[in-house]
Amino acid sequence: MLEKIAINANVNMVYVETILKIIGIAYIAEFGAQITKDAGQGAIASKIELGGKILILAMAIPILTVIIETVINLIPR
Repeated sequence: MLEKIAINANVNMVYVETILKIIGIAYIAEFGAQITKDAGQGAIASKIELGGKILILAMAIPILTVIIETVINLIPR
């Protein structure tokens, strides 16, 4: 279904796949952090959250680059 929507919207599937991976990382990091918080390990939970955020940022760089390039191209010269 998502592939069909992406094709109709003329969006590259690489970006859709990346966004789905980012969502997966967010869920896994949140799940891991909640488990460690429940175990009384708040410091480890914060490190898991930080690691998840760093991974998400690293994976989002190509998408952010395309967005910035698109905005720059929309600005009249």
